[in-house]
Amino acid sequence: MGSRTVVADVADELARRVTAGEYQPGELMPSVRQVAEEFDMNRATAQLTLGRLESYGFVEARRGKGFTIRDVREAGGIDVYRHLFRFSVPMPDVAIDMFRDIVEVERGIVMDVLLAYTASAQDIDPAELKSAIDQLESLARREVPDYQQILAIEVVLVRKLLTALGMSMQRAILNSIGEMVLEVPEAVQAFFAGAADLHVLVWRALVAVWESGSGPSDAQLALFEDLFGMYHEKVVAKFEELLVAEPVEQTHAATA
Repeated sequence: MGSRTVVADVADELARRVTAGEYQPGELMPSVRQVAEEFDMNRATAQLTLGRLESYGFVEARRGKGFTIRDVREAGGIDVYRHLFRFSVPMPDVAIDMFRDIVEVERGIVMDVLLAYTASAQDIDPAELKSAIDQLESLARREVPDYQQILAIEVVLVRKLLTALGMSMQRAILNSIGEMVLEVPEAVQAFFAGAADLHVLVWRALVAVWESGSGPSDAQLALFEDLFGMYHEKVVAKFEELLVAEPVEQTHAATA
């Protein structure tokens, strides 16, 4: 095992302890010497480990004092939230609450962009969209669909729409959400609470609406919003089911 892997593994363990509340905001992290002794590493590697934890946004260096634990839940930005979500998975109650927030934000961004694009000049070549949807369909029809790749392609599709509409802040948030979800296998699987084919059908229906040039009717819009809401409720429920039904350690071991 190389030193880089040791640094990553130990930093992740320390981050897990912060997430679990074993180390409280405002307290000092264990010193370089203490980390070196506990994890049987030299002090240079322990220093790198604490530096990595600082890069996560979980601690901040204080001259002459060491590393102080930040209140990551209150003061953390989107990158900190990303790490916090990943390390919260062994604690289902925390992870489920965080995932519910992630899904709610994702839902709002996707709904807004899909409807806004319907009313826009629609600058993206329809052939480009259809090619990506064909790729989605090919992946969805596999005996064992590649959920992670399907979701990654969908993030790219929504990103293209956001770019076409000039919605740069929403694009940045969506990119971060995509990274958060794609790092957690249970979160990826939860987004396929229904068959993967349903994702393809929705995209094809949207392209048909865009190509019609008339936009969705009020009835179609209401139906779409209802279906979208129901889908995201199922996504959160599936995530909860995955975390509660089997030990997280086994789930991650199976995906390693």
